[in-house]
Amino acid sequence: MRILVVGAGSTGGYYGARLAQAGRDVTFLVRPARAERLRADGLRIVSPYGDVTVRPQLVTAGQIAAPFDAVLLTVKAFSLGAALADVAPAVGPESMIVPVLNGMRHMEVIADRFGPAVLVGGVAKIATTLDEQGRIIQLNPLHDLAYGEISGEATARIRRLDAAMQGAGFDAKLSPTIEREMWEKWVMLAGLGAATCLMRGTIGEIAAANGGADFVHALLGECVATVTAAGHPPSEAFLAAARTQLTAAGSPMTSSMYRDLVKGSAVEADQILGDLLARAKGFGVSAPNLAAAVSQLSVYQNRIAAQAAS
Repeated sequence: MRILVVGAGSTGGYYGARLAQAGRDVTFLVRPARAERLRADGLRIVSPYGDVTVRPQLVTAGQIAAPFDAVLLTVKAFSLGAALADVAPAVGPESMIVPVLNGMRHMEVIADRFGPAVLVGGVAKIATTLDEQGRIIQLNPLHDLAYGEISGEATARIRRLDAAMQGAGFDAKLSPTIEREMWEKWVMLAGLGAATCLMRGTIGEIAAANGGADFVHALLGECVATVTAAGHPPSEAFLAAARTQLTAAGSPMTSSMYRDLVKGSAVEADQILGDLLARAKGFGVSAPNLAAAVSQLSVYQNRIAAQAAS
């Protein structure tokens, strides 16, 4: 199976490097500046499982000559439009697009561009970041990747994808309930992102604050009510785990959105929180804590946009 990984950032770079290390036929679609650095230094991972450097196969926009069997789409959600334009030559009638973006709006955008038949559901659960040297730093041992047909069917193509992912150095899972898992991940990301960004701290720091746990429970309840109104109620097991994780005493957990905010980088506020808030309003779901987080991050986004323009 020929696999194209779109983006070699902290998420795509990690999974793609593990696949390449396991001998899979992997090519990365990257920007010219990233390609130059990767050709010079290799794709480097610093991980609890051992550090590794891979010499990746690279292409940049305009260099794709033929469709790929699977396209693992790992860009930030705000870069989706540009990524789909760049990846178009890689998508043929037999291709699979496996997006692991945050939120759910990207599924509609991809289906509108390429048709729903190419879409496969995907959920990545991993905490990674790029350091100043361009290395991928894995922050904890979690490195899960789930995928599956939206219909839940065990089709021939999804079994081929599963065969390529198994034994590749991360925890791979073919899921018959991938759509529900995607909605559940959105709930978790929205709750974690809104809490850490609005409160400017880790989960442990929020839990230790006066009223912190109550705030998190209320915020999570807004997210759950919204996706339930959309027809995708989370499972009880997920809800129990989410409540525990998001109020754990002493937890160093933060969100990628919070880490981007601390670095002064662009954040996926519109895709993770803004879209969820818009859906809440459409369903008549009261979401004051979610709205406060969206407003606060809008102030931040306007500030960094003004700084970039000056």
